[in-house]
Amino acid sequence: MLQNPAEKYRPFPPVRLTGRKWPSRTIDRAPIWMSTDLRDGNQALIEPMNAAQKLEFFEMLVAIGFKEIEVGYPSASQTDFDFVRKLIEEKRIPDDVTIEVFTPSRAELIARTFEALEGAPRAIVHLYNAICPSFRRIVFKQSKTEIKALAVQGAQLIKDHAQARPGTHWTFQYSPETFNTTELPFAREVCDAVAQTWRPTRDHKMIVNLPASVEAATPNVFADQIEWMHRNLGYRDSIVLSVHPHNDRGTAVAAAELALLAGADRVEGCLFGNGERTGNVDLVALAMNLDAQGVDTGLDFSDMEAVRLVAERCNQLPVHPRHPCTGEAVMRAKDAERQGVAAQALKGAETGAPDRREWSGVDQESVAA
Repeated sequence: MLQNPAEKYRPFPPVRLTGRKWPSRTIDRAPIWMSTDLRDGNQALIEPMNAAQKLEFFEMLVAIGFKEIEVGYPSASQTDFDFVRKLIEEKRIPDDVTIEVFTPSRAELIARTFEALEGAPRAIVHLYNAICPSFRRIVFKQSKTEIKALAVQGAQLIKDHAQARPGTHWTFQYSPETFNTTELPFAREVCDAVAQTWRPTRDHKMIVNLPASVEAATPNVFADQIEWMHRNLGYRDSIVLSVHPHNDRGTAVAAAELALLAGADRVEGCLFGNGERTGNVDLVALAMNLDAQGVDTGLDFSDMEAVRLVAERCNQLPVHPRHPCTGEAVMRAKDAERQGVAAQALKGAETGAPDRREWSGVDQESVAA
């Protein structure tokens, strides 16, 4: 066992941010929700979903109320490619739902991505490339200039392909992968270069998605990073600022909440926290946390058990029995003291008054059919 952690690890550097606003804010509206269960979540499974499982999961996400759903990585998987084609050709995408697909900045893979999306009424094309120092130095052996050029090249290719297909309403998304371990000025520089290529407007915004690709710091540091980008990005009024927290330190939900305070408009994650390694931010827990603060999330988890069963069956992973919203041990808890307090409080509650429960979050009544 390591006796002195300081010999191997060093603390994550703080963000130099004066006058930070997020600590004094409260969340009073829900973010734009984007489920990546069928892409990031699916990639993490020992046995990825087949077409039938993907369709069942997609239809459940639609029923819950998700309006943006990342449905796959069609240039990397024939199963994903075929699934995207199935959704489009069989007209299974509701009018108010936009599918999203994932692509690296490589010409042949971008072309394949647009081939998969042919005929889609609406689509988000999600471009990414890793930009942090270790990836630049060790993986790509490229300079900052070369890394930025790769992002811009991909952005231009996506723009060209989209312009050749005017029948689809296109939204462009860029993720500087490994954002949270990248120098903030360089992250902004790359995002601004991509935005300069795409030229978003207030009426036709692009998405800048800032991932904690491997969670490396406390949630307050991530919030500082998001507020810094929120303040300093070019084209900010023409950008939907999104976050994609991973859970390597076990604090993805907190990081997402603080990111919303810091200026994020949108959150990407998975139901019950599925995803690579320790998982993506848990959208169920995050949504229920907002519900418990009286915020209308726009998501319907009124039959939580049915949602859990579909997720367990398609992912072939159990939801932890102590999951804060739907774990079996939580839903069946019979803590006498708490139940007694609840009974007395409800007995004395004024009719129609908000039930501010000090002893629990969202109750079982709210998540049962």
